[in-house]
Amino acid sequence: MTDKPILILGGTGKTGRRLAGLLTAHGVPVRIGSRSGIPRFDWEVPATWGPAVQGVGAVYISYYPDIAVPGAAEIVDAFARLAVQHGVRRLVLLSGRGEHEAQRAEEMLKASGADWTILRCAWFSQNFSEGFLVESLLQGEVALPVGDVGEPFVDADDIAEAAFVALTEPGHVGQLYELTGPRLLSFAEAVAEIAKAADRDIRYARISHDEFTAAMAAHDLPPEFAWLLNELFTQVLDGRNETLTDGVQRLLGRAPKDFAAYATETAATGIWSS
Repeated sequence: MTDKPILILGGTGKTGRRLAGLLTAHGVPVRIGSRSGIPRFDWEVPATWGPAVQGVGAVYISYYPDIAVPGAAEIVDAFARLAVQHGVRRLVLLSGRGEHEAQRAEEMLKASGADWTILRCAWFSQNFSEGFLVESLLQGEVALPVGDVGEPFVDADDIAEAAFVALTEPGHVGQLYELTGPRLLSFAEAVAEIAKAADRDIRYARISHDEFTAAMAAHDLPPEFAWLLNELFTQVLDGRNETLTDGVQRLLGRAPKDFAAYATETAATGIWSS
């Protein structure tokens, strides 16, 4: 590593702000890539990309709103090539498991000429506390079009620590790490663990895809988020990710955080208290 700052795209998001905290705590200079950052970075405005990468030593790429969105791969490809042209070779990509567009972005990153590392991640545990499910948990019922499919929920703290290691330690160039938690849980089981940790009665209900689509429409979500949620719950959560991996162990030398530990720690903040 040099004394150049690391640019964190999505620096105010779930993993980005955690990574920023880790880097800052270890004395590594950080540049936050966001629409409110200085210089400003906006995925939809390519003219902001060049000033944002000027003078940085590496980039953590977290695509907004999600790398699963159609067209994300081409945008990540264009950014990676621009970064390399500006002399920034070290790129770490936050990717998603079982997502076609994410895997396309991975291949484009590999072909960009960058010194790349890919962190291919499972569903974040923090989606229950820092995302759209908080409201449902507070209301006492989580209704989703998902049955008994097991998901290896991974903690955002583990992802951020993995990114920190990949960015600051040698030996990770050209490596793809799949990051999962230590066990598979259905969404019903995950909600039950949250209910237990929060000492509340919170139910899980499986609903049809049509009911889910109608519920999303009622919330007046931006089109890209509505599409993303529909894609995740109707396509990706079909059992394709019902496997555990050793990515966290390989990168961090320890087991990943269990969902029960996440639920206990998060419940103590009061986020799920009605």
